[in-house]
Amino acid sequence: MPRFALKIDYDGGPFSGWQKQANAPSVQAALDAALARLDPAAPAVTGAGRTDAGVHATGQVAHADLARDWEPFRLTEALNAHLRPAPIAILAAARVAEDFHARFSARERRYLYRLVQRRAPVTHDRGRVWQVLNPLDAGAMRQGAAHLLGRQDFTTFRSAFCQAASPVKTLDELRIETVAIPGGWEFRFHLRARSFLHNQVRSIVGTLERVGAGAWSPDDVARALAARDRAACGPVCPPQGLYLVGVSYPEDPFPGA
Repeated sequence: MPRFALKIDYDGGPFSGWQKQANAPSVQAALDAALARLDPAAPAVTGAGRTDAGVHATGQVAHADLARDWEPFRLTEALNAHLRPAPIAILAAARVAEDFHARFSARERRYLYRLVQRRAPVTHDRGRVWQVLNPLDAGAMRQGAAHLLGRQDFTTFRSAFCQAASPVKTLDELRIETVAIPGGWEFRFHLRARSFLHNQVRSIVGTLERVGAGAWSPDDVARALAARDRAACGPVCPPQGLYLVGVSYPEDPFPGA
């Protein structure tokens, strides 16, 4: 069966997450239903990352096996037609080798977390950012973030339900960008690694927000990391500010997309 890679954009708000569940809507289930309209015998679509309930994506990647060797543009158009009105869009499709695997072939995953600080309620970005009311110190958060770079034991920043074999991960990038917005600031946390633990990004951002608010010092982040104890973590921030923005492979399936 020809294998296709799909680049996917979605609003995670209405979904219980990426992974198909028995009694809740999921992104995977919506994609499987759309694919079944084209090929009733198509196996379940496989994603690069299992985003949690409420988490968004602008660059999720999945693969699907279909009986017909579709022209990629026509496959993209057909899937988007069958996905309506769900807030899911196929940005690109590409024919890939049979050994391409959206999850296991991935070399890197990139996440963005959007945190807005202002007193007035958010309007246009409601459900797509985490809002806090009081000022945050970006410099202090950057100092705290520096302790988390590189190969580390992230037990402290790992969900108790995480199924990863090891808590050791290499965080290649943790960059905090500040953008002025009407009435306040948006803090954009850019994280990059080969793979992440369950709730790792949200645990890191929630902890760094405490640093920015002055409740923690930057060195408290290092102490929390060294504790290797989930109880030492700061609060886990809400899911609606988190986006899976990209997945990288040895050979880009979507050059120019």
